[in-house]
Amino acid sequence: MLNIVMVEPEIPPNTGNVARLCAATGARLHLVKPLGFEITDKYLKRAGLDYWDLLDLHIYDNFADFEGKNPTGKRYLATTKGSHAHTELQFEQDCYFLFGKETKGLAPEILAKYPDTQIRLPMISDARCLNLSNSVAVVAYEALRQWGYPGLV
Repeated sequence: MLNIVMVEPEIPPNTGNVARLCAATGARLHLVKPLGFEITDKYLKRAGLDYWDLLDLHIYDNFADFEGKNPTGKRYLATTKGSHAHTELQFEQDCYFLFGKETKGLAPEILAKYPDTQIRLPMISDARCLNLSNSVAVVAYEALRQWGYPGLV
């Protein structure tokens, strides 16, 4: 199972795009509050199109709530400061890929908990970061590629 965790996402269309990606790949989407929008937001729904009934969605009050309800499974943290390119690690089944908010990324205290599994997407030095939903797609498909695209046609 592929688990995508968005910690405090702020922009509805990004989350909608990720929801659509998760629905189309059979991944589970975890949203950690606070969210920068309401789940009923029209831009969120529009970006996810008509895939909402295919989505395995879990929502948490905060990061401690997420951790408490998901005590097992390796965590990989996407950050521009990651020590490993996203293709350097062999991802384990049933792991979790954590992505932070668009404006600040993952909180320092979350990054400090998992220093050895921080991944980055290579880019030129003058670029600050990629769009959040694009980053999720790149990482998700790398994991799925490593696993042989289970259940996908």
